[in-house]
Amino acid sequence: MKKTWMVSATAGVLAAALLCGCGAPAATAGSGGSQAGGQSVEGQPSEGQSAAQPAAQNTQGAAGQAGGKKAAEGTAITFWHSMGGVNGEALDYLVSQFNEKNELGIKVEAQYQGEYDDAINKLKSAQIGNMGADLVQIYDIGTRFMIDSGWVIPMQELIDGDGWDKSVIEPNIAAYYTVDEKLYSMPFNSSTPLLYYNKDMFEKAGISKVPESLGEIADAADALVQKGGAGEPISLGIYGWFFEQFTCKQGLSYVNNGNGRQGAATAVEFDQNGAAVNTLTVWKDLYDKGYAPIVGRGGDSGLADFSSGKSAMTLGSTASLKQILEDVNGKFEVGTAYFPKVNPEDKGGVSIGGASLWALNNEDEAKKAATWEFVKYLVSPESQAYWNAQTGYFPVTTAAHEEPVFKENLEKYPQFGTAIDQLHDSTPESAGALISVFPEARQVVETEIENMLNNHISPQDTAANMAKQINKAIEEYNLLNE
Repeated sequence: MKKTWMVSATAGVLAAALLCGCGAPAATAGSGGSQAGGQSVEGQPSEGQSAAQPAAQNTQGAAGQAGGKKAAEGTAITFWHSMGGVNGEALDYLVSQFNEKNELGIKVEAQYQGEYDDAINKLKSAQIGNMGADLVQIYDIGTRFMIDSGWVIPMQELIDGDGWDKSVIEPNIAAYYTVDEKLYSMPFNSSTPLLYYNKDMFEKAGISKVPESLGEIADAADALVQKGGAGEPISLGIYGWFFEQFTCKQGLSYVNNGNGRQGAATAVEFDQNGAAVNTLTVWKDLYDKGYAPIVGRGGDSGLADFSSGKSAMTLGSTASLKQILEDVNGKFEVGTAYFPKVNPEDKGGVSIGGASLWALNNEDEAKKAATWEFVKYLVSPESQAYWNAQTGYFPVTTAAHEEPVFKENLEKYPQFGTAIDQLHDSTPESAGALISVFPEARQVVETEIENMLNNHISPQDTAANMAKQINKAIEEYNLLNE
């Protein structure tokens, strides 16, 4: 049953996300690098040559062909998404191909909902059995909220009913959306963070080894300015997602109860296990030495200085790669490297950002069956290879790597290979935390980092201030949802 009491109680939490840059407006990068626009659509197949077309014609599973597929015939479904700009154009193209080519006569009406927050807020006022949509794209930090809501049909249920092989999904991507061995949503537009660097500046500075940790960034800073010509060594945006990734890189938990995966989190752990102080100490040192000046809040805030040639390095989503290359426009050679560690000895990996697809429970078997057919199409190798080439998001399906369009895109943009390697070198244990108040938590983290840098607050006090506010939000949420 839908938990309407939870929806109203968390309205403030969700509204807070509107203030912290977690959505995906039409021309900016959103939560966890979820980019909604800003890239040019290159190499779009012409009619009759679509990379997605075979997927639209081959959506049949090994099981359920007589039952579920029969129920889906001639069914219309509604898909809410948050992809604007050229990403929206690419998604509209996939939808149109499915509508034209699927053999069951299923029709999908794709509706752009604006930022991710807008889509999830619209669900708050929906009625069970008539939710306005059958499939909805929700950002990564909405995962715990959606699981708790009672609104969804877990993807695992659809997978099991059809005998579909979920091992085709990249395991380190599937891990984020899996709780108690149940895949709740289908990964769709996934990204991880990278270190971007100016190869020309590094060469002029005589630096042959790309920094692997924040400390090594500090070690290279003076040479990059004095010899490489950098105005600033790194343009480091104050972004909650980066703080989370630094925690993952240390192999430490953000919250308790198995990072919110063994049970609902009751408190943060980053203040107790040293993760926050470790990160904040090095971050503050970079700032105090003038190596990482304040460039703003959010995942995009450091990109302009890098693309203009002012900074030698920046951190950003893999989904920003094509935009960066377009903005640089050959002025210098762009290099990519793994997201930096906090300490050289760290053994952790990176977590996924972006969004996934959630099937809503409208108590309609025909719509349920049709939704599953459409989801299978969107994650087919052909569709994912096309989606990757147009947007820069990961192909969530491993077989997409064998598609010609994927290989051609990788040859054209070899920097993207770094993102693939980093994903594969991470482990499911680095999947990251799940908490229902994540949008609010990110805002708290960003505010407190900004306060630390501007007001000379110690890393220890900053970590304590973060923990106090986030723990209060978690406690209030849990009390209202017992």
